[in-house]
Amino acid sequence: MGKTAFIYTGQGSQHTGMGKDLYETFPAFREGFDAGDLGFDLKKICFEGPDDVLMQTEYTQPALVAFACGMTNLLFEQGLKPDYTFGLSLGEYSALYAAGVWDAKTAIETVAYRGRVMAKTSEGLEVGMTAVIDLSEEELLKCCKEASDLGIVSICNYNCPGQLVIGGEKNAVDRASALAKEAGAKRCLPLPVSGPFHTSLMKPAGDALREYFKTLEFNEMRIPVLFNVLGKEKDDRSVAELLELQVQRPVLMEASICRAFELGVDRFIEIGPGKALCSFVKKTAKKLGIGEYSLINVETAESLEALHTGINCIIRADI
Repeated sequence: MGKTAFIYTGQGSQHTGMGKDLYETFPAFREGFDAGDLGFDLKKICFEGPDDVLMQTEYTQPALVAFACGMTNLLFEQGLKPDYTFGLSLGEYSALYAAGVWDAKTAIETVAYRGRVMAKTSEGLEVGMTAVIDLSEEELLKCCKEASDLGIVSICNYNCPGQLVIGGEKNAVDRASALAKEAGAKRCLPLPVSGPFHTSLMKPAGDALREYFKTLEFNEMRIPVLFNVLGKEKDDRSVAELLELQVQRPVLMEASICRAFELGVDRFIEIGPGKALCSFVKKTAKKLGIGEYSLINVETAESLEALHTGINCIIRADI
């Protein structure tokens, strides 16, 4: 029998109403939204909106992690635990919750702080992030270098084969995007973000997190986590050090997925709204020539039931 990975979505997947059906139905789910002292009504913002409030970084981050903590509780309660876990950017904090590094209260309060310092770091900056489709890393790095006379721009997400994301100062990002199109990129899709996430511009947020982490207790991981800045299991650095770097370094999601397959994972359970990570897994599996594996997203009570009945779980890649 193969191994299972829980994979957690990141910022951008949120929507008003996410988790409301689960909160009303399952006591184990409620812990995520009832934990933590945030100074605002997380349930109201998440379940009722309005969208423009939920989309603000300082609210989005605790809302998504609260959802992830609750869903993880449900899966654990039903006897399903992963062999490995990882997440996209913010999702890494949910993975650390699943691994036992923090309880729900600590995880949610920590990402609420992370959201605040990321928002503060972004104040006054004209920023952008753009997904670049079907251009090689080498070519895109050249585009970023050429555009860097207009400001900071760099690759900030290595999502999957054929999808890289660049971020930084808006003029430089726009110029690099134009150069990428000239170099043969199939598409360049601007992303609706409020900050230059996972670039060197986020160093002040990383510095603030380093000081905040000194006040926290980090438990030993009970489940191995594949870290964003490494694309694999933890090295000799602490979890706190890796999270400090994470906010200002590229997210190596494709490398993490490749590593999971290498470790024998053949069942991926995406936890969170949307199916972005499912798409990344499919594209990575195709590149690797992996023809069959299990993949499902759990977001609602219905999808949770589908997980246990096996509906639409098997993916046969077109390789």
